[in-house]
Parts: sequence; structure tokens; C-alpha cells
Amino acid sequence: MEFEHDTEIDRMLGQRLKAARQRHGLTLDALAERSGVSRAMISRVERGESSPTAALLVRLGSGLGLSLSALLEESTGSGPLARRDAQPVWRDPASGYLRRNVSPRGTGSGFEIVEVELPAGAEVRLDNATGAAALDQQIWVLRGRLDLTVEGVRQELAEGDCLQMHLRGPIIYRNPGDAPVRYAVILAARSGAFPGHIA
Repeated sequence: MEFEHDTEIDRMLGQRLKAARQRHGLTLDALAERSGVSRAMISRVERGESSPTAALLVRLGSGLGLSLSALLEESTGSGPLARRDAQPVWRDPASGYLRRNVSPRGTGSGFEIVEVELPAGAEVRLDNATGAAALDQQIWVLRGRLDLTVEGVRQELAEGDCLQMHLRGPIIYRNPGDAPVRYAVILAARSGAFPGHIA
């Protein structure tokens, strides 16, 4: 199932990705090697010609040492208060998962909070790029049920459950129910950065 995508968001994502790649002094070929994403696909994303999925953005971001949050919102700080109507929201065109960056930006905090709504029956698989740093991550289910498979181990989470993990490998988020599941992702930075994947 494909979901509507916003071409303006695609264009902004492409610009941010290209700027990040250039800041790191990487060619398209170098980022392709680091992320495991083809040079042609990176080029299409940078030009705003492709609507990238969460899985693709995670690989590209981790290849650059950036979180999905860093790619999805402006780099300027918001101060210590992030009002709900100003929190950046993005929908994955492949799964329809809706992702809200809750945490204020630019505060220097070592924590990040993301709110996610995953449609009924939807699944998102995220893989880090080679060499991406591990993350200390917690998933707190706010409404519904969520199945997580973390590095091959499956966990069934019900409303109110919270799972902590040191995340380095692949993770699969799946909603087994017939209604959307809503959950919070809380990350603790290591060495002051969020280099891996956030769902």
C-alpha cells in the first residue's frame, strides 16, 4: 500500500541530505559505500525526485552519522519548549507510519523523544548502515499493541509496556492489530549524537 507524499518535503529532504553529505566531504560514491544505498538512488533523493521511505532515510542518515530526526527537521534550535503544533511530522510513504519529533532541538540534551503512529497491519523494517554506532533506546506503547523484532528476537508489547534495548542491528516494528498503534521512542545519546535509527 502506498501513501500520499509531499513533494515539498521530498525536495527539502533532498537538500538536507546533500548538504550533510557535502559537510562530511563525501562523494555520492563514498556515501553509497557507507550506507549500502546505490549512488543512483542517493542522487534521485538529493534531487527531490524520489520519495524516500523510513528504511532508506535511516540507512542514509546512519551513513552520515545523523539520526532520522536530524534529516527530517530544520537544524536550527527551537529553545527549551517544543509546542505540539510546531513539532515536525513526517509520514513514511511505504508503510504510512506517522512520526512526530517531540523533543526541542538545539538544547544540548542527551535525550530525544519521538512519537509514532503505525497503521493497522503495517510493518517497518529498519537496518543501520555498516559501522553505525549503537543506541540506547526505549519503546513505550501508549495505545494498542506492537510487535518488535530486535536483532532476531521477537517481543510482543501491550499498552503501557516499555522495552529497553541497546540497538545496533536490524529492527522490525509491526502492528498486529486492526487499529493504529501509538508509541513513544526515547533515545539516550552516546557521545552526544544520535547516529543510528529511530522509528
